[in-house]
Amino acid sequence: MTAELVRGQNHTLPQTRLEIRISAGAPVVAGATLGDEQGRVAGIEWIAHPGSPQLHGLEVSRQAAADHRLAVDLDALPDGVHRVTVLLALPLGVGGPTRFGAVASPFVAVTALDGTEIATFTLTGLDSESAVAALELYRRQGAWKVRAVGQGYAGGLAAMLADQGVDRAAELAGTIQEAVARGLARSVAPPPPRTPEGDRVRHAPTPAPAPGNGQPPVPPPPPATPQPVAPAQPEPMAEPAAPGGPINYAHPRRQSTAPPPPPPAAPPAQPGQPAQPVAGDATGWSMDERLYNQVWGMFEDLARAVAAYRSAVDFAESRMDQELERTLSDPRSRIGGAGDRAREEARAKRDELTARARASLDRDLAQLDAESAVVEPALPAPYAGWDNPVWHGYRVPMEIPMALRIGDLHLPERADLRIPLLVRLPLERGMWIDSGRTASEAAALTGPDQLRRLAMETAVLHAARLLAVYPPNEFTVHVIDPAGSAAGALAPLVRSGVLPSPPAAGAQGVSSVLAHLTRRVDLVQMAIRAGAADSLPPDLDPAEQLLIVNDFPHGFDDRAVTQLRYLADEGPSVGVHLMMVADREEASEYGPILDPLWRSLLRVTPVADDHLADPWVGHAWTYEPPRTPPGSAVLDQVLERVAHARRTGSR
Repeated sequence: MTAELVRGQNHTLPQTRLEIRISAGAPVVAGATLGDEQGRVAGIEWIAHPGSPQLHGLEVSRQAAADHRLAVDLDALPDGVHRVTVLLALPLGVGGPTRFGAVASPFVAVTALDGTEIATFTLTGLDSESAVAALELYRRQGAWKVRAVGQGYAGGLAAMLADQGVDRAAELAGTIQEAVARGLARSVAPPPPRTPEGDRVRHAPTPAPAPGNGQPPVPPPPPATPQPVAPAQPEPMAEPAAPGGPINYAHPRRQSTAPPPPPPAAPPAQPGQPAQPVAGDATGWSMDERLYNQVWGMFEDLARAVAAYRSAVDFAESRMDQELERTLSDPRSRIGGAGDRAREEARAKRDELTARARASLDRDLAQLDAESAVVEPALPAPYAGWDNPVWHGYRVPMEIPMALRIGDLHLPERADLRIPLLVRLPLERGMWIDSGRTASEAAALTGPDQLRRLAMETAVLHAARLLAVYPPNEFTVHVIDPAGSAAGALAPLVRSGVLPSPPAAGAQGVSSVLAHLTRRVDLVQMAIRAGAADSLPPDLDPAEQLLIVNDFPHGFDDRAVTQLRYLADEGPSVGVHLMMVADREEASEYGPILDPLWRSLLRVTPVADDHLADPWVGHAWTYEPPRTPPGSAVLDQVLERVAHARRTGSR
């Protein structure tokens, strides 16, 4: 039976291998400190946080999120540890809430490895506090217990760490917040939270070996709710009709008010076999929305399945190390072949546990692979790769889609299982296409000039897709190419006539485009604040605007850099977006003044690179940029149809 704790209450823990699950109404930082009998923390090496997430017997999340799972093995903690304190803090400097009183009360649950709740605690009564000691696991007379703490700190993370005796607590708190900011900058934003009716219809997970009796612990399948709260702005609700009139339940931007058809029925499964996947097995108001939710469900399923596998492998390795350590510490094992036999047995157990974990993962991967095989051909053009036949029947749409595909993601456990990376529309953050040399193998094999060319070609593909999925004249692309070095890559946009003006070159061209877009942001913001949207000047283009900047910072003076930062900060809220093609090292002369610019943009690369993180467990995913098939004319054909629609106003 679950113990529902109140502040100050404790409960005996029946086992030592646990999960601590945290749900909050906004992204929070989760960490833990290890303390002695008096609760004092010996040093920073006894603190697990996003910048240093693993200690012996303890692992926390690598980034801020609305949901966390902390793994705890109390038997594996260092000697002298008598207390584990779970800490929560709000990330600072990222535009989110700054006090717990402004978000829903966090909920913390201590569970067994199979998900069974042992004790829960809801942290109520918080107001101005931005950090809180949620609960503590402590050892008393040889037994471990959990106590609900709920001690908040208006002074934030620094005050909380200082209260536990940590030296230079403010400096450490700054380091943690910096690590969180970096994690949020590289994290793919999750979709907005779905209602219970909008949850993904999941296939039955592959049963994993139960812990105990020599079996590795495998985390349970993820719950369908609660979903992480996305930093992205959710879709606006449809406005109700006048009192007494019918209520419009139409999905935003959808033309039909009819209720959605039911999801397609899956073919009956053979006895003992998993259900056959079908495209659209998530609910929504349209097939496009169901496919969007299904793709994100596949993304999460793959992240969780690989996390379970890696956890099981880590457990097998840790168990082998412990058994070998016990064997070597026993003098009797040095006589005869006892030591060798013990080593062989420990390695055999490790191999057996690892093989079982891999078999479980392979079953999950096979199911996801089968699902991908039916989903990929069914994707609409905004979600489909350039090699999908749907583009050959392309027509300019009459409404904005929910999302846009900007590449693919995969993990090393199954590199050929690709998950489409979908971002919501309208865009809520710009993009930075990194033209510099990264640590990836693909970048190491590519020369600097070729990287710059590939980066600009990637920008053109992203811009072309944005133009293609918007209705005629509802999306405008501007280009700044100070030295004219991207003429070859920009040729498809220029010759098709989809650009309103030629790419801007030279200092004067840079200044003119930035002044034009800065003026637009200012005018729209003033009109919104004054509630006078109809007073905008007639020469103002009401379409969404995208500015592609090549080879930054060449051709930019201090004023131009300031304007660019202004567009990055203020532009997205009024429909002005940036797409930077730049090598950060080349802009290093500006120092930290440009750090907020880079963090505000989603970084992608022109070659494969494992720099993006998922919002659930923080895996490093390899991003694959979009590419058109070799020798294909699909890009030119799509842009020609877009240009024709812009000229004639027809599809």
